[in-house]
Amino acid sequence: MLVLMGRTLLFYVLLLVSMRLLGKRQLGDLELSELVVTVLIADIAVSPIVNDDVPVIHALSQLAVLFGCEWLLSWVSMKHQKLRTLLFGQPSVLMEHGRICQREMRKNRFTVDELLQELRLQGVLDLASVDYAILETSGELNVILKPDQQPVTPAQLGIEAENIGWPTVLISDGVIQTDNLRHSGRDEAWLRKTLKQQGYSAPSDIFLLMLDQTGAVYVSGKES
Repeated sequence: MLVLMGRTLLFYVLLLVSMRLLGKRQLGDLELSELVVTVLIADIAVSPIVNDDVPVIHALSQLAVLFGCEWLLSWVSMKHQKLRTLLFGQPSVLMEHGRICQREMRKNRFTVDELLQELRLQGVLDLASVDYAILETSGELNVILKPDQQPVTPAQLGIEAENIGWPTVLISDGVIQTDNLRHSGRDEAWLRKTLKQQGYSAPSDIFLLMLDQTGAVYVSGKES
């Protein structure tokens, strides 16, 4: 039992470290090679955990080869456009100027129902409002509305929009985020004063408190 637990912990830590080293790109939408590696990793990691006859060193060697190949492939594809296109393909235009490109739909085995579903997920109900619908190599559908259907921006209205910046979390689940508090130029005295103004007595009463660059504060107290 202890051997099984040790093997499980070993591969858990190893996979966490390896995926972290490969970069955050691997954690988003997977390309073809990344999907293949993910499937193989799961199979290789499980074998020595459930089967005592499989030496750990063999699985470690296989994982090292896989991660090495994926890292090398990612590096080479960044340097060579043609190889990247060969391995990962190119985006496909499923709609152009509001017209459905039926050949591209058939080529990607993308049905009308799937197209309508993806459009609904992005809040688009009227096909006539779509200028372009592009199927990315990751499988994500990007939709570009026609100019007269796109949301109006403050710049188009001649209005100067206020930049609120990126909100900073100062309290998360009752815990003060000291680094964020320091980077925001505030201290705990200011924070506790702000809490009192919002009707709270202590940081432990707060589920989330955020501050933007304009000084606006968002507070959500813990549920009782």
